[in-house]
Amino acid sequence: QVQLVESGGGLVQAGGSLRLSCAASGRTFSNYAVGWFRQAPGKEREFVAGINRNGGRTAYADSVKGRFTISRDNAKSWAYLQMNSLKSEDTAVYYCAADFRAGFSVSVEAAEYDYWGQGTQVTVSS
Repeated sequence: QVQLVESGGGLVQAGGSLRLSCAASGRTFSNYAVGWFRQAPGKEREFVAGINRNGGRTAYADSVKGRFTISRDNAKSWAYLQMNSLKSEDTAVYYCAADFRAGFSVSVEAAEYDYWGQGTQVTVSS
C-alpha cells in the first residue's frame, strides 16, 4: 500500500505561481514513478507531468511545457510540481499518483498508475 497526500493548492491570479507537494508513505519511494494529473469540472482526468523512479527522466503535457517543473526527493519521499505563469485553464483538482510498473520510464496514461492521492484544488483567477 502507498499513501499519497497532496498539498499546496489554492487560489492564485493568472501569471502567478504555486508549488504542489506530494507526501508519500507506505513503500520505498524510489521504487516507483510519480505522476501529476488534473481534472477540471466536466472534463476527463489528464496527465500533467511525470518523473521516473530516480528522477532522471521527466515528461510533460504540451500544455504545461516550459511553465511547470516536476521534481522528487527520494530521501524525504516527496514529489513536487512547481507551476509558474499560471493560466485560468490550469484550474483543476491536481492529483499525484504512483506507478510501480514503469521501471525507469514515465507513463502518461492514468491507467498505468496504481495509487492516487485525494487531490488538491488549484484555482487560477483571470
